[in-house]
Amino acid sequence: EGDSRRSFFSRVAGSAAMGAMAILQAPMPALAANIKTVNARLVQYGVPPIPEVPKGFSPLAEVWGKGKNRDPLLVSFVYPTDWIVTLPSQDINGEDGTIQAGEYGKGDTSTFFVYSDEGKIDNIASQSKDFFQRAIIKSISQKGNNVYQNFKTVNIVPQTVNGQEYMIVDFKYELLTGAGFEVDRRGVASVTSVGGNVEVLWCASTRQRYKKTEEQLRTIAGSFRCYADGLGSSKIVYEDRDN
Repeated sequence: EGDSRRSFFSRVAGSAAMGAMAILQAPMPALAANIKTVNARLVQYGVPPIPEVPKGFSPLAEVWGKGKNRDPLLVSFVYPTDWIVTLPSQDINGEDGTIQAGEYGKGDTSTFFVYSDEGKIDNIASQSKDFFQRAIIKSISQKGNNVYQNFKTVNIVPQTVNGQEYMIVDFKYELLTGAGFEVDRRGVASVTSVGGNVEVLWCASTRQRYKKTEEQLRTIAGSFRCYADGLGSSKIVYEDRDN
């Protein structure tokens, strides 16, 4: 009975914690785009279009790094149509936040992260399990190192798309909530390396919901593409009003 009560309160606390974190992190929701609009944008940048969008999903293609403080990356993936997309915020000082989609009230999220600690990796498929563990731990702990414990990399599968390597990584960890609860989380990430860093799209749900969401999360991670070339024109330039 004690374990059941703990599990119940952990689920409640986990959903509340994820919802609160989403409210704090999310700048503004973005409107969903159709496949023709998204593919036209991808072709404009000279990269392959999204071949198909599964039923119940919507496509996304956005530039991360429009601000002067970041190097631009073109990010694309598909996400469940009823999820909310949020994009980085922009001002004269640069860009803040990231590209993410989720059903935040239930704790289902997919989040883009640039892992810069180890720079560009020429052959990401040759990297050790410890490397992917470091990259994903950094990705899930953007708000500090005290929000997780007992992280474990479960499985790693290589995927090559249009000559670019993506590593599909299964993982699990415990989320520590502000109320002191421990919430089991399960996830799958896609990891690649373009430009000067390593890029991660990590997708996760609570352990209780993972049986229902696993297929969705794998679809999102498997659809992730990231490009670094030819994006100079996507930068936002603010006028210097002092001159």
